[in-house]
Parts: sequence; C-alpha cells; structure tokens
Amino acid sequence: MKLLDRYLAKYVMGATAAVLLVIVGLDLLFSLVDQLPDLSEQYDLLAAMQYVLLTLPRRLYEFIPLSALIGCLLGLGALASHSELTVMRSSGVSVQRIVTGVMKPVLILVLLALALGEFVVPEAEQSAQSFRSLRVAGGRALSAGGVWHRDGNHFIHINSASSKGVIHGVTRYEFGDDNQLLRASFAREGRYRPDGWLLQEVQETLFEDGQQLRSGTLAEERWQVELTPKLLSVVVVEPGNLSMQGLWQYTDYLERQGLSADSYKLAFWSKALQPVAILALVLVAVSFIFGPLRSVTVGQRLVAGIVVGLGFKFSQDMLGPASTVFGFHPLLAMLLPVVICALAGVILLRRAG
Repeated sequence: MKLLDRYLAKYVMGATAAVLLVIVGLDLLFSLVDQLPDLSEQYDLLAAMQYVLLTLPRRLYEFIPLSALIGCLLGLGALASHSELTVMRSSGVSVQRIVTGVMKPVLILVLLALALGEFVVPEAEQSAQSFRSLRVAGGRALSAGGVWHRDGNHFIHINSASSKGVIHGVTRYEFGDDNQLLRASFAREGRYRPDGWLLQEVQETLFEDGQQLRSGTLAEERWQVELTPKLLSVVVVEPGNLSMQGLWQYTDYLERQGLSADSYKLAFWSKALQPVAILALVLVAVSFIFGPLRSVTVGQRLVAGIVVGLGFKFSQDMLGPASTVFGFHPLLAMLLPVVICALAGVILLRRAG
C-alpha cells in the first residue's frame, strides 16, 4: 500500500505543482504589467520587478487551494484516462483507500500553506508594501500608497514602515472634540524607542477656529501613541495577508479604539479555515473523477476545476460582506462554502462506491 500512496502522490503533487507554477507565473506577469502606469524616476522597472517578486509568497498562498483542486482533477484524471484507477478498483482497492492515498500528500500542501500564511507572507508583504510606498512617495507628505490610521482624534498617514521600527513620511491631523482641525504635521522619518516614537524633521501647522495660526519646523518630536511597530506591521498589510496571531491582536486593538474590526475578523476565520477548505476542495476533485468526470477530456476537467474553484472563492467573497450587513457571525460566512463542498464530495463518493 505504501507503493500505491507514492504512486498517487507522484501524480497528484506533480500536477498540483505544475498548475501552481503556471497560475502564479501568470499572476506575477499581470501584476508587473499593472505596475507600469506607476513607473517614475524613483519607482523604475527594476524596482517594480523587485516589488512583484516580494509578493511571491502571498501569491503562492492565495493560489494553493485552487491549484490543489485542479491538480487533483488533472492528476487523477490522467490515471482514469489510462484505466489505472479501474485496475486499482479491480484489485480490491476501495474508493476510500484511494481517497486516503490522495489526502496524505495534500496534508503536506496544507502544512506548507499554514507555514507560508503564518510566518512568510506577513513579513514579505510588509516589506513589499513598504518598499513600494517609499519609492512611489519620493519624499512627499501624502502619496497614493501608504496607509491611513485613526488613533482617537488623530488621523495618521504613513508612507512606509519597516519591521525594524522605522517609519517614513508620517502625516498627522489632530482634531478637537468639536471636530475642528487643531494641528497638521509631517515628519520625514520616525524611529521607535521604549518611551514612544522619535520623529525627525517635523513640519507643523497650528490652527485655531479653522484658521492657520502658526507654522514651524522641529528637529525632533516625541510622539506618544499606542501604535507600536508590532501593530504597525499589521496596519500596513491587507487583512488577508496577516498572520492569525496578528489579526487577533489587531482586532482587539480596534475594538478598544471603538473602531470596526469586521474585515479583520473575516480574514482571521478565512485563514483559520483554509486548511479545511483545501481538503474539502480536494475531496470534491476526487469525487468528480469517480463520478461526473470519469470519462471526459483533460480540457473539460480543467474547466470544471476552474469553475468550482472560482465559485468557491466568489461565494466566500460574497458571504463575507453579507455577514457584516445582515449581522451573522463571520465564521458562518467562511464555513458555509467549505461545508457545502465537503458534503457534495461525500455524497458523490458514496454514489461511486
């Protein structure tokens, strides 16, 4: 039986790796083309290529579920086309045993996805976004990149941030309780210290009753704010690219600030359920090979995999915002498509068995 497991793993993992390589390669190419309108003296083609390569771990993580689905369809489909699955069944190997043999290598893929999502993607994505924002900003106070953040009555825009506690291009707007602008400032750079941030080259403008009162420049300024480098590393990255630990901590921070954390809750449950989602999609793929797609062409299997994979992704993308609008738990929004896929796979396999 170990020989059978190795044989199934060879076809499934080989096809999955090939599909992942093609999809990610195309996505990288399209992303590079998408960067062309933003090219400038500071952000040239070489910098754009560096940025796109830094996003490679995130793209691998995002496309693992779809690649696992299509890879299993193509790998097992090749065995079915050569009647090898029929020979296995005739030799007394049950459908459940074949499913087990397929799931074993897929578990390695699940562990790879978990490692990427928790340890590699957050760091790589922060580096990528910070690198791009800094290059695109070119020393300007506000740029098309960067990130906005609210802390009490302060609205903050940061062009880029590094994981080493250094921020660049910090624009702050301070409002009073009557929503009147009190102060606007821009700091070229800031470094984190145990007692807070030390901002350098600060240009400030003070206001009173909505009118400019005084402008000046400070060589340094101490900035006391709850926004630590650890939290900042969460702010500059899209929720879906954060680790589950980072999402949980930032959700707690937003709720203490009285701000909405719905997008971060959705991202948390999406990442937490991704391993189960991969297994459910693979189960659907195996059930298709023993059921509706037993004797169809490779092209038809490929189309079926793309349709099912995109349908799964779109259903999660629609149910996520719907949970915010209609008030049901985000866990239900992320779990429902997974349960439907798993049930469909089990029902089809029972009919085939």
